[in-house]
Amino acid sequence: MDFVVTERAPAARGHYSQAVVHAGIVYVAGQLPIVPSDPQAKLDGFERQAEQVLDNVQAILEASGSSLARVLKATVYIADIAHWPRFNELYARRMGTHRPARTVVPVAALHYGYLVEMDVVAALEERA
Repeated sequence: MDFVVTERAPAARGHYSQAVVHAGIVYVAGQLPIVPSDPQAKLDGFERQAEQVLDNVQAILEASGSSLARVLKATVYIADIAHWPRFNELYARRMGTHRPARTVVPVAALHYGYLVEMDVVAALEERA
């Protein structure tokens, strides 16, 4: 079991790792829209927050030896179901033709008042 740490994504703020790699699978912890270079900054608007969450997930996957193209399952938590269509557009643009399994869960609130959080499970890149 390997624990992943990258400065390209927000540092863990609790008792967890950014990701864990085990048996060829990467388990990325829930990512909030925290800017790694300025963790105190609060991004305005759902779209900016969603893009930052996707950036954070991508950075951790790449540090783990994986990529968005290797995601098997994504779980997305949104603070208002009204954001679902816009998130779906942003997610589809980032994922391209890759269509992993996905769950979108509307929630009453997220930590620090953020509007979106996402965790993923992905396969490591295949080695020759």
